[in-house]
Amino acid sequence: MTVDAHVHVWDLAVRDQDWIAGDSPLRRTFTAAELEPRARAAGVDRAVLVQTVTVPEETPEFLALADAHRFIAAVVGWTDLTAPDAGDELARLRALPGGHRLKGVRHQVQGEPDPRWLLRPDVRRGLAAVAEAGLAYDLVVQPHQLPACAEAAARHPELTFVLDHVGKPPIASGALEPWASHLRALAALPNTVAKLSGLLTEAHPADWTVAGLRPYADTALEAFGPDRLMYGSDWPVCTQVAPYEQVMRLKRKLTEGLTNEEREEVFSRTASRVYGI
Repeated sequence: MTVDAHVHVWDLAVRDQDWIAGDSPLRRTFTAAELEPRARAAGVDRAVLVQTVTVPEETPEFLALADAHRFIAAVVGWTDLTAPDAGDELARLRALPGGHRLKGVRHQVQGEPDPRWLLRPDVRRGLAAVAEAGLAYDLVVQPHQLPACAEAAARHPELTFVLDHVGKPPIASGALEPWASHLRALAALPNTVAKLSGLLTEAHPADWTVAGLRPYADTALEAFGPDRLMYGSDWPVCTQVAPYEQVMRLKRKLTEGLTNEEREEVFSRTASRVYGI
């Protein structure tokens, strides 16, 4: 079984995606019905649907969608971690139709002006509620926020932290540091894993190369190891640069030095363990 650990869908008739700039090709509706045949054609059997906007209505919608589509094996939703009743809200979500597919929570930490947002007392209380619910916590952050991620993971050893897009390395600039050092510090903690996703959108869209991406993929593989790294397409965001099938070919190319057993970890087992698939 091959798992895509990071996909999105949205319906602009339901709500705007205010993070999409101007006349971007992403400014249209993307559905699970559009994704599934593309992913299956690339050999993917199941997918993890991930939060896009910080509104409470989205997560119940995603859970209902997962309940109706076996292809969607897990949902990483959103709830307000700073709310005193975050634990109660997670319990409410899990009682909804499809609630058994809620496997993780995410917040757009990358947009928070405070680089230590994850370490605020109210956020830490919310992270403890996520852990108590038996869920994972997805981190979507910029490189300068990685030190706070490591500190949060050290303070919450009972919670699995999943780093989306390997921390958004500065691929377009060609720089590895300080991202690589921050990544290794996070990976040194046993309750952390990462997604080999989002690399294309951090590169120059017009002239990216496999050789240009490889140092970042190799750094992530060295830091986390195949058993703590998982494949993610970041569809449809990736379509700004390449179609789904090409993204899969790229990830296969970037992991070609692994054994078959190690590639099985990246493309199936890590996501299955973390998200209970």
